[in-house]
Amino acid sequence: MQPISLADLEAFAAVARHRSFRRAAVERAVSPSLISQTVRRLEERLGVRLLNRTTRSVMPTQAGEELLAGLAPAFAGIAEVVERVNSFRETPSGTLRINAPRPAAYALIAPVVADFLAAYPGIDLEIAADDALIDIVAEGFDAGVRFGESVAQDMIAVSFGPPQRMIVIASPAHLKRHGRPSEPGDLIGRNLIRLRFPNGVIFPWELEKDGRSLTVVPTGRLTVNDPELQLRAVLDGAGFAFMFENYVRPALASGRLVSVLDDWCPAFPGPFLYYSSRRHVPAALRAFIDFVRAGKGGATAAHSDS
Repeated sequence: MQPISLADLEAFAAVARHRSFRRAAVERAVSPSLISQTVRRLEERLGVRLLNRTTRSVMPTQAGEELLAGLAPAFAGIAEVVERVNSFRETPSGTLRINAPRPAAYALIAPVVADFLAAYPGIDLEIAADDALIDIVAEGFDAGVRFGESVAQDMIAVSFGPPQRMIVIASPAHLKRHGRPSEPGDLIGRNLIRLRFPNGVIFPWELEKDGRSLTVVPTGRLTVNDPELQLRAVLDGAGFAFMFENYVRPALASGRLVSVLDDWCPAFPGPFLYYSSRRHVPAALRAFIDFVRAGKGGATAAHSDS
């Protein structure tokens, strides 16, 4: 049997993880056709089919699942050895992949990107803005950003940003036409712009005042899956929305949006940058953590399993 290259195995693993040639091609920065040819070449050399392909899906065969399961710890070991060697460099280098929900990516990560890249010219940064709650280790990310209740206990979490608020907002024109609500019950029958998560769940509006908590299941004619679409719709007067205050602060400051029910919208702890406690911390990630700590003024480790 001809020697099998590490690159071919990495290409197969990317397709098997993503269940998609297109997404694997994006990760590997090559064309889908090249990824497909690489996997076929690997199958020919091994003499077994690794993937079942249809026009709509790509799924590993039993042999493919076995190969993927064996490759995952091997790749992790190789990456850890490389990162340990990289730690001897005077300046960190390599690729840092971070997964974050879109509001956090826009409001918290984006503002520090330029300064971080300038400070560390040897590091390539990849940011995946994704609202799905994924397994960052299985998906090949070095770190993720989530709020505390969404961070698994076997992760190390670093405070990333100040306390946050979710607020109810509308345009001045919409309030003029439909009136300003003074209590949560006034939202009944209003057009509430709904945000649908990748798992299909509609994001509930959780309000609290004086120890009393209310959950509003939004009803309305418009449902979106992207905060930018939600923001544009509320700016255009399509209804009320429930969004992160820091995400819409420019529109509030300019008067294009107005917040209502402020006394029902308390602050809560900010998000965390989290990473696996079971793996060596890559030098690029360590550099980003130190950079965040310096820029945010004393971020602290939150929890781990050790």
